[in-house]
Amino acid sequence: MMRVSFVALCVVALEVVLFSSETRTAEAETCSPMKLLPCKSALTSSSPPSTTCCSRLKEQQPCLCGYMKNPALKHYVDNPNAKRVASTCGVPYPKC
Repeated sequence: MMRVSFVALCVVALEVVLFSSETRTAEAETCSPMKLLPCKSALTSSSPPSTTCCSRLKEQQPCLCGYMKNPALKHYVDNPNAKRVASTCGVPYPKC
């Protein structure tokens, strides 16, 4: 059930990014919360992040503040597990 909710939220967020008026900006063209799906178990439990998760998190690092401002994604990015995953992956936690 939680997996379906997460995927649904990510799809909605992706649609918002793709169809918003800001799609011409560099951030909107490269940001995709769906790319963080390999991080789902690490973000929602105490599982360690995979190497795929870490590489995707590094790619999406410039997008994290935008995700934190999105009510549908904020609770995935702004929580203790997200801080742990970022630290483990060597990605500085954003100060937005």
